[in-house]
Amino acid sequence: MNFLIYHFPVSGVTTSLLLPPAVAFVISFFASMGGVSGAFLILPFQMSVLHFVSPSVSATNFVFNIVAIPSGVYLYIKERRMVWPLTWTIILGTLPGILIGYFVRVYFLPNPRGFKFFVGCVLLYLSVRLFQQVIAKTGSPWKPNHANGEKGDVRGFAVGNISISWKKTEYEFQGRRYSFGTQAMLLLSFVVGIIGGVYGVGGGAIIAPFCVAVFHLPVYTVAGASLMGTFLSSIAGVGFYSMLPGPQGLSTSPDWFLGALFGAGGLAGMYLGARLQKHMPDRFIKALIGAATLFVAQGYIRQFFVS
Repeated sequence: MNFLIYHFPVSGVTTSLLLPPAVAFVISFFASMGGVSGAFLILPFQMSVLHFVSPSVSATNFVFNIVAIPSGVYLYIKERRMVWPLTWTIILGTLPGILIGYFVRVYFLPNPRGFKFFVGCVLLYLSVRLFQQVIAKTGSPWKPNHANGEKGDVRGFAVGNISISWKKTEYEFQGRRYSFGTQAMLLLSFVVGIIGGVYGVGGGAIIAPFCVAVFHLPVYTVAGASLMGTFLSSIAGVGFYSMLPGPQGLSTSPDWFLGALFGAGGLAGMYLGARLQKHMPDRFIKALIGAATLFVAQGYIRQFFVS
């Protein structure tokens, strides 16, 4: 199978052409159920396994999002599980944050050791949030919550009666009324955008746990909005990393081919994950993602102090 080994000239990575899509498929399948693209785990894989540690890795991660996310977003729109006011609030907040995150990454965190520590702290935060949600929930961790909809009944998962104002946004889902502060969500999205711009994930990996744990929104309705916000902010992120000037001699443009290979696997994994989300127990998925995230986080934080 040596004919499948390929050297990527932009990133300097040498690996099998089958490895990136295979890894992305598995990660995206589970991550997309929680409204996360999987980019927050794709990045550590690129850095630790493929040894791609320059600022270009963040831009390449954005390329993965652009290719992978549309399949999942399409399904959430088709099944009427997209909360559009939440989606646009996330987008309006994250886009300017992404720009700030670009400058932080390029000018203040170009060294791989410091960037890995930053990544480890972000992942540690995410894992704690995920485990908090798992512990706080009641009921069996092995049974999905179908509430008013029978298993496989798309209508039971549709969002309706949406109202929005500058102060408050509300909507109905499975017979219950949910709401969140519009200004608070906008501010949170801005902060998340900065972190996402540095990390190369678009912010969805952080905004989704916040929406569920802090704003108490159902994960079945958060997932689509989070993925759509991540998709559009990733387009902006790729533009910033590709067109804005970085420090002299430092390349920030993405490895398009490598990112596209990751995205191809993520495209299939995200579609299947979004399709099966309503049939899967969210506690089990969150616990699985939390464990993987914690494992990567401790390694990156530890290397900062022992290197």
